[in-house]
Amino acid sequence: MILPNFNDFPRSGRIIGIDWGARRTGVAVSDDAREFVFVRPAILSGRGGESIAQQIADLARTENVVGIVVGLPLRMDGTASDTTDAVRHWATELCTYTDLPIVFIDETLTSATAQQDMGRVRVSDIKRGLDSESARVILENAIAVMARMHA
Repeated sequence: MILPNFNDFPRSGRIIGIDWGARRTGVAVSDDAREFVFVRPAILSGRGGESIAQQIADLARTENVVGIVVGLPLRMDGTASDTTDAVRHWATELCTYTDLPIVFIDETLTSATAQQDMGRVRVSDIKRGLDSESARVILENAIAVMARMHA
């Protein structure tokens, strides 16, 4: 189920962060206490015929998460784009594979932050790791928002 905000999102337990992409989707997972966030390998579309949504739902079960945070790409002025609509559509598809609560968080500038955090690395390493590093930033931002809400 897609929630409108973090108010009814689980306050404890492992959560998964998603940086959706048409070709490659970045993934990160928190620990139970939400003190640490760990990147997971990006999920490539078309693997074994399973949709990205199905692969994420399977991973969520394997990782024993209680909720899913999805980065929502907005324009710099906060308005929606075609990609925003694609992510919302994808999250609706994800709901057909899992009953976990799903919440969106603005992902503006997460890729730039992730790339900066990666430091000086080869272009091939950036391409391979940027999506999941972006998911890490998305998840860390969401955890910070929830901590402020419940402080």
